[in-house]
Amino acid sequence: MTAPASTPPRAPLATPLFRALWIATIVSNIGTWMNDVGSSWLMTSLSPSPLWVAMVQAATTLPMFLFALPGGALADVVDRRKLLIVSQLLILIGAAALASSTHLGLTTPLVLLALTAVMGLGAALSAPAFQAIVPELVEKPALADAVALNSLGVNIARAIGPALGGVIVAMAGPTAVYTLNAVSILAVLGVLFAWKRQPRVAALPPEHFLGALRAGYRYARHAPALQLVLLRSIAFFLFSSALWALLPLVGRRELGLDAAGYGALLGAMGFGAVVGAVVLSKLRKIVSANRLSVAASLGFAAATLALAHAANAWIAGAVMVVAGLAWITMLSALNVAAQMAVPAWVKARALAVYLLVFQGAMTVGSLVWGGLASRTDIATALTVAAVALVLATGIALRFRLPAANAVDLTPSGHWAEPTVTGEHAADRGPVMILVEYRIDPAQVPAFVKAIQPFKAVRKRDGALTWNVFEDAEQPGLVIESFVVPSWLEHLRQHERVTHDDRLTQEQIRRFHIGDRPPLVRHLIAPAN
Repeated sequence: MTAPASTPPRAPLATPLFRALWIATIVSNIGTWMNDVGSSWLMTSLSPSPLWVAMVQAATTLPMFLFALPGGALADVVDRRKLLIVSQLLILIGAAALASSTHLGLTTPLVLLALTAVMGLGAALSAPAFQAIVPELVEKPALADAVALNSLGVNIARAIGPALGGVIVAMAGPTAVYTLNAVSILAVLGVLFAWKRQPRVAALPPEHFLGALRAGYRYARHAPALQLVLLRSIAFFLFSSALWALLPLVGRRELGLDAAGYGALLGAMGFGAVVGAVVLSKLRKIVSANRLSVAASLGFAAATLALAHAANAWIAGAVMVVAGLAWITMLSALNVAAQMAVPAWVKARALAVYLLVFQGAMTVGSLVWGGLASRTDIATALTVAAVALVLATGIALRFRLPAANAVDLTPSGHWAEPTVTGEHAADRGPVMILVEYRIDPAQVPAFVKAIQPFKAVRKRDGALTWNVFEDAEQPGLVIESFVVPSWLEHLRQHERVTHDDRLTQEQIRRFHIGDRPPLVRHLIAPAN
């Protein structure tokens, strides 16, 4: 008798809430791209300096660098829907203020940068939460498709928004695109207000903000899989930022385009990204994520170099199509790798660290390439950035992006509940946990080597210190010791341990030769 076929996972767009939020986000992103075109073009009128023009990009990305991690910590400890509503309202206020000041003729370079930074702050607070809610909206097997769809949505907006924004700026001025951006945010707010999100039920009290912030930093510090994604992100975004930062000047100075022409260049890039997103769904099945990322990085470097020497707008448009294809391929590979590298309990914070690195590299890169263009010329800055990106791609040979679902980071719940006498206050601590292993003395060196990777697991999930000791009187009695700040933090470790951790622990316990499982002791600092 054959087993019944398993039900295939529901496609992301078949989920009403995901579909509604996806469409609303596209509308809002179209408004954002129109706003960006208006700001970049307005700055070229307010100041001819390449550095000031590049600072528009920096004003967008710097808030993400500064506030993405706090935003991620908030998204893991408060209601994500409410956080998204507040952050979207902040963006709405910034967009409305920029529309008003421009209409009244009060927008100076500093005012433009300040209000752009306000909207960037709203984006920084919302971005980790937006990424972290995706697993809530779709089934796990559909997660990669959902991430790809989100990238597709961004690039549909990139294909429409800049071109539309350029036309509107040419016809009605920047005030019109700023106003439309404010209106477009209402689409996302409408979906968020209608979403009846189920509150999370947890056995333990939620983390405090500062503690959550420290936990996010600690996790990033001790999670090799996430660190790999961060390193690859720096290597790409630091140099790819040159194209984004200098494109307004390429359009206006080198190609002699008006606002509509500049928008068309961005639209060409969006078109290439849409094509790339469609093709990626098939390519991911036959080409590894690492190979796709290498091809994308080299393709973007080639596009940057070609843009530096583009003779006319038609060539530049074709180059931007290639750039869009490469950009979406790299961004999708990094986003999926970041999503898969972290468990649910710290997802928003870890993704915030990824966004922090992403936007930090873009901010630094924008300032560097803008400064270099000011001292030399635009073509030189783009050429240097392209060559540097080719060289930086070499790290992919050493630090390879993993395949999707390479590890299982869902909670395993395999740790036994700690045996204690009496009640202990949740904040009582510190707590020392001792795990006693009985090892064949001849195997102790091999055991110590095998257990070393578990140091990162313990510290990643909350340990302050970790050590391994062998009893001087009883050879083969090896004790693993780690300290956590409080009893509550140790209980959280029980919730955080994953199936992948379980496999690692099983490899370690193969060395144990005792008749019973390793003995676990919990030592709590005496109460004052």
